[in-house]
Amino acid sequence: MLTDAKCRNAVCPPERKQARFPDSGGMYLQVSPAGSKRWFLKYRAEGREKQLAMGSYPEVSLTAARKTRDEAKLKKAEGIDPIQLRKTEKLKSTTPEANTLKATALEWYAMKLDGWSSHYAIREKRNLEKDLFPFLGNRHIGEIEPIELLATIRRVEERGALDVAHRVLTTAGQVWRYAVATGRAQRDVSADIRGALKPHHGKHFAAITEPSKLGELIRVIRGYQGGPIVRAALQLAPMLFQRPGELRAAAWAEFDLDAALWTIPSARMKRSVDGKRNGDPHLVPLPTQAVEILRKLHPITGHSALCFYGERSHDRPISDNTLRAALLTLGYGPVVQSVHGFRATARTLLAEALDVDPLVIEAQLAHAVKDANGRAYNRTQYVKHRSAMMQQWADYLDKLAAGGDLIELKRA
Repeated sequence: MLTDAKCRNAVCPPERKQARFPDSGGMYLQVSPAGSKRWFLKYRAEGREKQLAMGSYPEVSLTAARKTRDEAKLKKAEGIDPIQLRKTEKLKSTTPEANTLKATALEWYAMKLDGWSSHYAIREKRNLEKDLFPFLGNRHIGEIEPIELLATIRRVEERGALDVAHRVLTTAGQVWRYAVATGRAQRDVSADIRGALKPHHGKHFAAITEPSKLGELIRVIRGYQGGPIVRAALQLAPMLFQRPGELRAAAWAEFDLDAALWTIPSARMKRSVDGKRNGDPHLVPLPTQAVEILRKLHPITGHSALCFYGERSHDRPISDNTLRAALLTLGYGPVVQSVHGFRATARTLLAEALDVDPLVIEAQLAHAVKDANGRAYNRTQYVKHRSAMMQQWADYLDKLAAGGDLIELKRA
């Protein structure tokens, strides 16, 4: 056992690199020929011998060194490696100013940004800047209690934005899990309040799925007296049932009318950033009716890159409100039939009225469908089947518009 006197008088012979003076419990004082003295604790972890540095003597006294030794041995008895614990604590203390919710969230946001679409990035930043930072942004994220986060999200609920409240909670959860991973917080407190929010039931896009009513709508669309650009887009919307943004921004270069094919570049599809950059284009086989509509439109807009350009500029497509307004003018408001709802209309009637294979329908909708073994189908597959389906669908719409095939579907 060492004493203070022994520590003060300990020297290393000049012919040796170092000398060790043991105390107890694996602790020893290491002395160099130059006279420096350092405390170490020797222990074994994962089958290897390790040495924990505990400071220099006399700055760290014998009593203080023994206290550090006992604390380290207690941690080791709890299954915690003292050296690894010290490294973790050092990492936590290196940037204390970055431990606030705001600093942590902005760091997380910057790390994730490259993998997000611009729309998603804007939404996530709005969740942070509008609904989290003003109330909790300057707080140490590891000290925020679940009830405080709940009270903050309750403010979102109080303004009636239940869907936004759930999205803010999701964003908060991602920030907290990043805080846990980077040593700023012990756990994700957002998990404690997931059951405390008011339920939000998302609304589906309004869609007509009764054959007779759809026939009426197609007749009304074909009688639309507006401009030829909007009329063409309005007629193609239910026939091709692609997303409104994909239809509005269609370019003539994407169409091969002789081959009856519309090739939508991956960058214009609703996909992740990686999917937009590296994914396959989406193929839309064109029925003869669609080809005819586009050939009639070409003399009007063919001089422009865009098929459906707006009134103010030939370099910009019609707005997202243009087709909604056209439907509203025809007596079909957003609670009856939305432009996006034509996708649900087609999905329902292709399966129930025309008995088309759901996999073919989903592929045409550009959904990532999987087989029984969980393998995702390539969106470029089933082109032959989809071509037949698209012609069958266009012919079906013609029959409905003419008053035929009006047997109503049985609803469960």
